[in-house]
Amino acid sequence: MTLTALSAAQLAHRIQRRELSALEVTEAFLERIAQRDQEIHAFLHVTADSARARAKKIDQELAAGRSVGPLAGVAVGIKDNICVAGVPATCGSKILQHFVPPYSATAVERLLAAGAVVLGKMNMDEFGMGSSGENSAYGPARNPHDPSRVPGGSSSGPAAAVAARMAVLTLGSDTGGSVRQPAALCGLYGLRPTYGRVSRYGLVAFASSLDTIGPLTRTIEDLALGLQCTAGHDPLDSTSLPDPVPDYLAALQRSIKGQRLGLVKESIGEGNTAGVRQAVQQTVEVFRSAGAAITEVSLPYTDYGIAAYYLVCCPEASSNLARYAGMTYGTRLSDRDLIATMMTTRGRGFGPEVRRRILIGTYALSAGYHDAYYAKALKVRRLIAQDYRNAFARCDLLLTPTSPTPAFRLGEKTTSPLEMYLADVDTVGPALAGLPSLSIPAGFEGKLPVGLQLIAPPLGEELLLSTAAAFERETGGRYLAP
Repeated sequence: MTLTALSAAQLAHRIQRRELSALEVTEAFLERIAQRDQEIHAFLHVTADSARARAKKIDQELAAGRSVGPLAGVAVGIKDNICVAGVPATCGSKILQHFVPPYSATAVERLLAAGAVVLGKMNMDEFGMGSSGENSAYGPARNPHDPSRVPGGSSSGPAAAVAARMAVLTLGSDTGGSVRQPAALCGLYGLRPTYGRVSRYGLVAFASSLDTIGPLTRTIEDLALGLQCTAGHDPLDSTSLPDPVPDYLAALQRSIKGQRLGLVKESIGEGNTAGVRQAVQQTVEVFRSAGAAITEVSLPYTDYGIAAYYLVCCPEASSNLARYAGMTYGTRLSDRDLIATMMTTRGRGFGPEVRRRILIGTYALSAGYHDAYYAKALKVRRLIAQDYRNAFARCDLLLTPTSPTPAFRLGEKTTSPLEMYLADVDTVGPALAGLPSLSIPAGFEGKLPVGLQLIAPPLGEELLLSTAAAFERETGGRYLAP
């Protein structure tokens, strides 16, 4: 077996036992990137020199008998809206093409403290706005299962890199589905943690009440390992939760016998492809065989999720992205008078999808429309959250598709923004409610992966992990991507 096919847990174990060197593993992944990334375009910046230097240091520490951490020598990648000191953070946008952060995000610092080796920064939809990876100012990433298709978005590069074995664990960001949806389309595990469970310090803001950082991996053990190393309170993030971090790896061994699993009826009918519907049926039978009790539940406000989501996230984006005007932040694309400089910089620096969302958000916040749109969306958001609370009174976890379709072709939905937005129909609800949710690889439609989503109450990551681990054991991993 090649080194790039090993899991993060396997690599770390062998490196800690000095059966492999961290440098040897790093070189194997850098070689893999050189072989595959010209086609896949998952990376925007490959930090080969610093990765080699980091790997050599880890080997020296191990040779001296010192502990390195649970991710010793593991090759990781970081989405390009998460800061890594000294490495460009473009957010997939021309307006930040020259921005090099002087500090690293807390989640990155914690990966480094655990012994990880950062291979580089990864492609994404501009500022996290997209469901396909096609909105990157630097060209789209492609799905390794079929390069004519999208890998999903906005964490397109992180998902494509793990699926193509160019990294073993990556960090993405999830605002309305941007970790879970690409995980589903690429046949991976992808987690949106409870809002506040992982620090957002160093994550470039899109919609601050929705943004989260989460891992993407090929195995559930690796996902638990990534969460274990990044979760926890951070005084640098005022929204960070103070709750202690449980042992997520221990949760993988728990039985799910007697667990109550709710199948959300609004999400399993019309709009899903035949392969997705089949995956739902197969998954229900697997969970039944593992001892879970399956019941159908209703989330009545599901139909309002997309509208509420875009009327919450777009106003927040309008506010957050106002700073990129060529004055203090962002690339300046004109040196004329103040107004002309701002208009030119924002008009040329932002791509069409970002401009669209800024315009929607600004309109929804404007005088005379705030109450009709933004304020009403916040009320619907509360109703959606109440739907979930009502469902969790009857069930321990909820089950839906992650995406109603497998990966679609590049260019297939770019002319229809509404059709593209509907790709997130299953993932925006948990985001609006701040709930942890996990996409698991659960089948194939032809050769294309299909993902299903597990949703838990706040801080229910242990439930998600134990349930996904039981599914992986019951199926023998047969739904994991080849």
